[in-house]
Amino acid sequence: MGARSIKFAVAGLLALCVVLLSGQEKFTQEYRVGPKDLLEISVFGADELSRTVRVSEDGKVTLPLLGEVLVDGLTKSELEKKLADLLGEKYVQNPQVTVFIREYQSKRVSVLGAVEKPGPYQLLGRLTLMQIVSEAGGLTRDAGSDIIIIRQLLDGTSTSLRISIDDLFLKGDAQLNVPLEPGDIVNIPVDKLVAVYVFGQVKNPGALQVKRSAIPTLLQAIAQAGGFTERADHEGGVVHRHGLLLERRQPGRTADGHSYQVDGFGGCLLRVT
Repeated sequence: MGARSIKFAVAGLLALCVVLLSGQEKFTQEYRVGPKDLLEISVFGADELSRTVRVSEDGKVTLPLLGEVLVDGLTKSELEKKLADLLGEKYVQNPQVTVFIREYQSKRVSVLGAVEKPGPYQLLGRLTLMQIVSEAGGLTRDAGSDIIIIRQLLDGTSTSLRISIDDLFLKGDAQLNVPLEPGDIVNIPVDKLVAVYVFGQVKNPGALQVKRSAIPTLLQAIAQAGGFTERADHEGGVVHRHGLLLERRQPGRTADGHSYQVDGFGGCLLRVT
């Protein structure tokens, strides 16, 4: 790559960073106050009017001189203007009001299950499913195949949306990267790893760690164990589960010729004779 190409590439990356940062700032500024948020309200030159207050469940705060003030749904700048107008009507000449949101409590989403850092997360502006999974540290190894979003509707009922992890992260289906709403629960079910033990005449005998939802067939288990040795009897193997002999099977096939699944709870032992 020539010097000119490198220069254009660096310029492009810098431009992208500027766009992302400005977009993030825009979303943060658009945050709207809601119940349980903690606000620090300061009036310049009038310390007796300054307060740190928590928004009530009905979206109000109580302030000196003004009494109860409805603040629910206002942005930081809108709330500053409203308080300045109210104080300027009767009490303070040209008041300078500053609002600082100390705690964002009203707009949160919960991330549960197979992520590195499960828990509640502040929904500052517009966050998508992939962004919240990234904030939660990403998926763990034992993540299942789907993400479930549970959302409470205005009528008090709940609905759920199931999204394929492969379609979202591997295929990059942008339509599945849905924007989240306050109160959403994002659940990534855990698909536990279980052990299938393969011993006998295979090249790499031992335990195979597989997901519960993807227990291999006999033939797949043998392949993952490196395949048969030269001394192996290719006509069959013996499957044990919980210490009990299940039966001798031709690898990968049932008696009627269908692929045989070592299903159930894992912990199976396959001995190739």
